[in-house]
Amino acid sequence: MPATDPDDPSRPVTISYIAQTAGVSVPTVSKVINGRPGVAADTRARVEALINAYGYRKSSSPSRSNLMELVFPAVESLWGVEIIRGVQRAARQHQLGLVLTEFGPDGSSIRYWIDDTLTRRPACVVNVAQLTEQERELLRAKDIPFVVFDPTHELDDDVAFVGATNWAGGRSATRHLIQLGHRRIAMISGPDQVLLFRARFDGYRSAMEGAGLPVEPALVARAEMSQEDGHAAARRLLARPDRPTAIFAGNDLVAFGVYQAAREAGLRIPADLSVVGFDDLPVTALMDPPLTTVHQPLAEMAVAATEMALALGRGERLAQVGVELATTLTVRGSTARPPA
Repeated sequence: MPATDPDDPSRPVTISYIAQTAGVSVPTVSKVINGRPGVAADTRARVEALINAYGYRKSSSPSRSNLMELVFPAVESLWGVEIIRGVQRAARQHQLGLVLTEFGPDGSSIRYWIDDTLTRRPACVVNVAQLTEQERELLRAKDIPFVVFDPTHELDDDVAFVGATNWAGGRSATRHLIQLGHRRIAMISGPDQVLLFRARFDGYRSAMEGAGLPVEPALVARAEMSQEDGHAAARRLLARPDRPTAIFAGNDLVAFGVYQAAREAGLRIPADLSVVGFDDLPVTALMDPPLTTVHQPLAEMAVAATEMALALGRGERLAQVGVELATTLTVRGSTARPPA
């Protein structure tokens, strides 16, 4: 007979009940049950004693559904659309249905998306967000494989992810401007605690220092990566008496805002100001002038993340836990030599 909760014999003992009784978190109990490291010896012994006392047994997992799930904080831009395109392509090839989950920019429904996902038992999850330790352990406990897309924060060594060569992309964008003759090169970067924006900024700094150019704090702006915030940051930079002759935008949405600020300031692109973006969204080729930008293969990254998650679901061992796809610089009409 299955073990039952002594406070309510009609209910089976759960991981949550064992965690509460032991005074530890659900992820800790999950690690003990699944034989994973990262638990102190005395804590492991206490949890194992409760597991044995209650006769808890890990239930055999029912088969996963013929669905895969793509989880976003929010789908607000063409950047997200490119990722959806890539995941749809891979899902169609494997004859899987696709569930798109959005838990909102403020995380207000974060408690509920994971419960719904566990109930659906998708074939795999591709998460365009940072999974908490508890969410990761809950997915593992239900044998649902997952891969993180373009991680924003440091991950545990055993968490599979797909990203891009952000540092190399930031360096190539800045080197391009330096080779054109620019010396006062500003950068509008994202929050420093976000891993990919920090890598792009580090690439910018590496190129500047490699050319013997100072990284002036006044020419580095931090902003949320939206067109509106890019516009506000660019207005401040372009209002300076010693304004930059070039701006490297942390993504294409920010570059759109830079275009807007330059027009308002009466500056011509690229005659008075060169601009480089990052992502290479399809619309960048249609801008006036077309935007020079770092191509990030978003759709291909999404396909790779989906294939990795499905491989984990088949019990395959990944050749690499983390994969970074190469970025390349796409030179168009928004960059030129600085004005004399």
